[in-house]
Amino acid sequence: MSLKARLSQPDILTAPGVYDGLTAALAADAGFEALYLSGAAVAYTRLGRPDIGLSTLSEMADTMALIRDRVDLPVIIDADTGFGNALNAQRTMRIYERAGANALQVEDQSYPKRCGHLADKSLIPRAEMVGKIKAMADARAHEETLIIARTDAIAVEGFESAMDRAEAYTAAGADILFIEAPRSTEEMQAITTTFGPRIPLLANMVEGGATPINSATDLQTMGFSIAIFPGGIVRALAHAAQDYYASLKANGSNTPFAARMFDFDGLNRVIGTEEMLARGRTYDAAEE
Repeated sequence: MSLKARLSQPDILTAPGVYDGLTAALAADAGFEALYLSGAAVAYTRLGRPDIGLSTLSEMADTMALIRDRVDLPVIIDADTGFGNALNAQRTMRIYERAGANALQVEDQSYPKRCGHLADKSLIPRAEMVGKIKAMADARAHEETLIIARTDAIAVEGFESAMDRAEAYTAAGADILFIEAPRSTEEMQAITTTFGPRIPLLANMVEGGATPINSATDLQTMGFSIAIFPGGIVRALAHAAQDYYASLKANGSNTPFAARMFDFDGLNRVIGTEEMLARGRTYDAAEE
């Protein structure tokens, strides 16, 4: 089922954050219907750096292509600001589509951007963002590829300005609306009351961020269509990795940590090593 078709159903779509083929495969095995390729997660893992606009278009597209080679699920990809002006945003659309993305999230921050839950963000003019949305719509090869318009205006210009920008982005042709970092349940409810009947809405759950954490079920009750948990996997793995390295340094062995990790055979079972080798053997036996 396409992402567009899935969003026509009443149940909320939960998309966990992923950042490579392994996390994508694990999320797919867990039963999720779609994935979210987080720019922040790529910055955290590939660069070991914060989400302040350091990740490049090529790094994101390469990561998307590797994930698409591993899983068939729809993938929502973070396109940041489109990596420049409207023409850059068109190029981002074309490259991300070829890499296998099903939806592109583009935001109205100035470049370089920063995480939506960090302070001191700045925005481009509303008209410029409207132009980017229209440019991306013109550039996409498939109508099934969706454009998610994100505004970060709440923290910069206030809630009413964010709502005004969201109206303009909806009129410009956005397929999904993402008003970043509402600060209360009341603001979240105002968003869904105003826009929910007209356009699918995305909610971003960031542990420790500005928005109250809610379950997918609660977000659905509010009127949201998509719930993303973009950086949770990195926070979980970073915590585990910190403990692992500390244990190895202290003990000179992985034995004290063994209950918290896969052994060699266990990981190979998870990633399907034997199944893949068996598939390869069928080609070895093929007649010339």
